[in-house]
Amino acid sequence: MAVENHSTVTEFILTGLTQQAELQLPFFLLFLGIYVVTVVGNLGMITLIGLSSHLHTPMYYFLSSLSFIDLCHSTVITPKMLVNFVAEKNSISYPECMTQLYFFLVFAISECHMLAAMAYDRYVAICRPLLYNVIMSHQACFSLIWGVYAIGIVCAFAHTGCLFRVHFCKFEVINNYFCDLLSLLELSCSSTHVNGLLILVFSAINILAPSLTILSSYSFIIASILHIRSKEGRSKAFSTCSSHILAVAVFYGSAAFMYLQPSSASSTDQGKVSSVFYTIIVPMLNPLIYSLRNKDVSVALKKMLERRILL
Repeated sequence: MAVENHSTVTEFILTGLTQQAELQLPFFLLFLGIYVVTVVGNLGMITLIGLSSHLHTPMYYFLSSLSFIDLCHSTVITPKMLVNFVAEKNSISYPECMTQLYFFLVFAISECHMLAAMAYDRYVAICRPLLYNVIMSHQACFSLIWGVYAIGIVCAFAHTGCLFRVHFCKFEVINNYFCDLLSLLELSCSSTHVNGLLILVFSAINILAPSLTILSSYSFIIASILHIRSKEGRSKAFSTCSSHILAVAVFYGSAAFMYLQPSSASSTDQGKVSSVFYTIIVPMLNPLIYSLRNKDVSVALKKMLERRILL
């Protein structure tokens, strides 16, 4: 089909989580509460790590960066979702859709690699404790963090750039509550071969590579923990990793359920529920997981609250 025969799309319609009118207000209030907790929790974690000098270590620099990613990740998706719950027409313009997709990919990809960097940090801390300060120096730590963001920016730019060459001339209705890459490609009436190839290549970089890094890191960590003779030592070593393991399980579990199931109407609806976890729920849970299951963070929070009360 010739390019000139394609209709120009100026906006998309988002179906949202539900089309039942009686659920719009309850969902609005629910996700508004989740977003408030997400903002307060992640900003609080960033502030706490910044103000607590004993938390100025590579592990907490990574955690601070993860909180920043989660905050931005949620902000890209949730405000527009909240507006759509109370708006008569759940529309999003073409430029807004591409912008939302770009930043969603930046922070989603960055989170994959940040979790891998945190797993590597725990591997060095437990398996190479004497060399930890050398391997995870401040320079190395910040290089890893900037590398994570660089990968997210480059991959998101490539995905979004290739999407501009796709012609949308079928339905303008996106069966989702945000502009997701796969949902947009379903609306294409031009070839998406390049986009599919790009997804395949970048999946190896952004999903397979971080997953292998996390699995290999924790394989070595578990082996090292099992060689620790004292029960107290094993418990302490495992406690430093438990929060990260839980965060990885929730993020990768919900993302895998979304992208690794067969395509169908029922699976698309299930996928919406799954995507809510890694786009909205996970950013809220991460600061709670690390604050409740991490003694250093709990102690720092208590000290800060005590100082505020004394003032």
